[in-house]
Amino acid sequence: MIPQPILTRTVQAALEEDAPWGDLTSTAFLPEDAHATADLVAREPGVFSGGDVFAAAFALTDPGIAVELRAADGYRFGAGEALASVSGPARGILTAERVALNFAQRMSGIATVTAEYAAAVAGTGARIADTRKTTPGLRAFERHAVRSGGGSNHRRTLSDAVMAKDNHLAVLRARGLDLAEALRAGIARLPHTTHVVVEVDRLDQIEAALAGGAHTVMLDNFSLDDLRAGVERIAGRALVEASGGVHLGTVRAIAETGVDVISVGALTHSARALDLGLDVRID
Repeated sequence: MIPQPILTRTVQAALEEDAPWGDLTSTAFLPEDAHATADLVAREPGVFSGGDVFAAAFALTDPGIAVELRAADGYRFGAGEALASVSGPARGILTAERVALNFAQRMSGIATVTAEYAAAVAGTGARIADTRKTTPGLRAFERHAVRSGGGSNHRRTLSDAVMAKDNHLAVLRARGLDLAEALRAGIARLPHTTHVVVEVDRLDQIEAALAGGAHTVMLDNFSLDDLRAGVERIAGRALVEASGGVHLGTVRAIAETGVDVISVGALTHSARALDLGLDVRID
């Protein structure tokens, strides 16, 4: 679930961005007592996500608007299905419409793409994970959408886990520091519960990462043969994550090398918004 304070704050900011001084069109052209009903309708098949966010956009605009969610997050729907219904003051419904749709379309698009990746690796034991390549300010929403689609979340923020990546290692090498020793020294300064991921881009870096105490070794942009060799070398001493060069055409083969996790930036940085519409009927 998206933490309620984050949900409310983010949706409220979106509403204020879209109508900072009110909705001129609805106020000028719609009678104050006009009532409307509307259905959230799918124009194409997909996986739903963002029901609570969709509902919050209307509730924060006008508490008199009622939203009935007909689909739970993670529900697979077909074109033409009604996923939610909205009823209440027409002005408020039309003011909140675009913000509510933007969130539902974006989140459902991410959930749908994630479901495609999860289906592609089914039965291999590998799990699909997102990355920090998220829209600034919308990470909690987009990561919830990944979960709706059957994916897993990577570290949420820089504060949640250690991930020593290529640029970190380049700094260490420039200082003439040994990777294993540098990792052990850094881990000694961390709480014992902190998970440590080390990214490597060559097979000969794996032993140093393990000797330094890595809990996960990320094999970045490895060929399929090198991924298999990396899994064999690590031999269960750490989790094995694959990253780089991952798309729907390659993900199954990557999973079949025996890696535990496949991180996919495209889940959030490249997913298109799903086509959902709000069909309004004025009573």
